[in-house]
Amino acid sequence: MIKKYFIFSLGALLLSVASITATQAAEKVLIATYGDPIPAQMAARDGKFKEATGWDVEWRKFAAGTDVIAAMASGDVSVAELGSSPLAIAATQGVDLKVFMIDYVIGKAESLIVRDGSGIATLADLKGKRVAVPIGSTAHFSLMGALKHAGIQDNELTILNMPPDQIVAAWQQSAIDAAFVWPPAQTEILKTGKRLVGADDVAKWGFPTFNVWVVNRKFAESHKESLEAFIRAVDAVNQEYLKDPSAWTADSDPIKAIAAQTGATPDQVVDIIKGYTFLPVAEQLKPEWLGKVIPQTIKETADFLVSAGRLAHSSDDYSSVVDVEYMKNAVK
Repeated sequence: MIKKYFIFSLGALLLSVASITATQAAEKVLIATYGDPIPAQMAARDGKFKEATGWDVEWRKFAAGTDVIAAMASGDVSVAELGSSPLAIAATQGVDLKVFMIDYVIGKAESLIVRDGSGIATLADLKGKRVAVPIGSTAHFSLMGALKHAGIQDNELTILNMPPDQIVAAWQQSAIDAAFVWPPAQTEILKTGKRLVGADDVAKWGFPTFNVWVVNRKFAESHKESLEAFIRAVDAVNQEYLKDPSAWTADSDPIKAIAAQTGATPDQVVDIIKGYTFLPVAEQLKPEWLGKVIPQTIKETADFLVSAGRLAHSSDDYSSVVDVEYMKNAVK
């Protein structure tokens, strides 16, 4: 009887230890995302990030970069997607984060859509019109870049600060003439509008925009191997897409997985994903990207936000915001 009790107790103890070990291994990590239909969403749906990092990943969707900044500053979020404009705000305000990877370069996924019948055929026609945009976003930066390119002063039109869902509502009520926004709001207003310019056009005029992956600095320092595994997981699924984008059709498994994860329809995902440029890690590690373009664009964006009254000041140099060591180690 004593022997049986001892064996039972030992078994219970081992099970308890195993349970504690498993709990410790599955550290819960909150990751902020915009819910964009990108290849990484397929990996999230399939549990690839949990498998690679060992984290108990919770994906939380945010509507705007300013909300992501607040969540990171509070310590609630450790890893996040962040657009280049909110990134400039966070870096200038001293939020303790590091850029460790480019998520994607923004193309026509963010565009200036003009209402049918608005009389807007060129950028010059925006004068006197009502244009909505989420202020402080990458779309806002692109809009102001487009206006600067066309020689239009921002006081020559009415710029309205609206989140995407409000843009759709205002559009349906004919309260605005145009909007610079991303899907799914862009997809909805395109039903009764047309694309005038995309962020890819504005980038050619000297105002590039992109989304990056950022991480809390202290979290990164204590989770190096997991963060490197995260990078490899993102790169792997991006490479899968880049290998044959034409194979990612509405009836393909990857597109269906992305649609299920984001709430978009497969047809919408196929259309939207074409508006992004995904860079392989080998490309990102080239000096002209993480070493030059990202810090330079953060600086230019911060200066723009100062002129637009969104920041009180900008810093002289943002190179310290970028940390390429995690990516370098990830590909060794």
